[in-house]
Formats: sequence, structure tokens, C-alpha cells
Amino acid sequence: MWSRYHTSFYFTRNVYSIVAHFAKLDENNNVLFVTPLEDSLCDDNEEKGKAYLEKVHNWPYWKKTSYNTRGGKHYDPNTNELSPDQSKAYRGNYAGTGFQYDPALDLFKVRVQPFPSWTLNTTTGLYDPPVPEPVDTVENKAYQWNESSGAWDKVENP
Repeated sequence: MWSRYHTSFYFTRNVYSIVAHFAKLDENNNVLFVTPLEDSLCDDNEEKGKAYLEKVHNWPYWKKTSYNTRGGKHYDPNTNELSPDQSKAYRGNYAGTGFQYDPALDLFKVRVQPFPSWTLNTTTGLYDPPVPEPVDTVENKAYQWNESSGAWDKVENP
């Protein structure tokens, strides 16, 4: 889900607090790529950052995204634990290739529905199965969704 380029750069540099991120969108709100933008160029103001990027890239479709938001939750950039301040959760997910911006929901969502029976969660921007995936703490088995039966099947080790 996350861009390898951005992940490796930001984990090694630890520049969470000095960089804003903007998604470049096509005419259908599909994410083309995400670019970092130094905070001094936008002062944490989306419109100012968008205007700067429009001028530099000669492209009109930009949306700010939060590197620390995924599944509708905000994570502390230093510990990767849930942030105590969930008001920082921004637009559902950190945008990336394969995501789409939904203007009605004001969030970045996974563009492809994995199975016809799964529904879009308008808070997380992810698709939820009709039946939650079982958690196997005893055998530590993996499960795979079976669309025909509408249930989770245990994946047997080969």
C-alpha cells in the first residue's frame, strides 16, 4: 500500500515534523504519486501548498495527505503506536498509488474493491468483509476469504 520510495526515505531521515505530503491526482481523482513539500513552503496550509505545487508542476489537482494516517487512525510518527490525539487523523489514509480521493467523503480510499461482497468503510477508506476475519491465537493460522461461501477458510501449511 505504501510507496517504497517514501517509506525508505522517511524512516531513514525521520523528518516527519518538517514535511507535508501532497497527492497529485488525475481528472478522476486517482492518485498518480505523492510528493513531500517542506512545511516552510506551505505553513501547514493546504491551499498555499496546492498553489505552490500548481505553479511548479503546472498541474491543478493536488490534495494534502497525512503520512501518519492509515485506516482512519493517526499513528505517532516516532513509535508507530496509535496517537492519543485522534483529531490528527486526516483523510482516512496516507495517499498512494492505487488509492483514489473521494471528494464526497473527503478521504483517500483503496480504489479496487477486493471482492463484490465487501463494502467500503467510509471512515477508514478500506473495504470491509461481510464477516470479520477470525483471529487464531492458538494455532496462529492464516485465513483466506472465500467469496463463494461468504466465509473465511483456514489456509493450511503446505
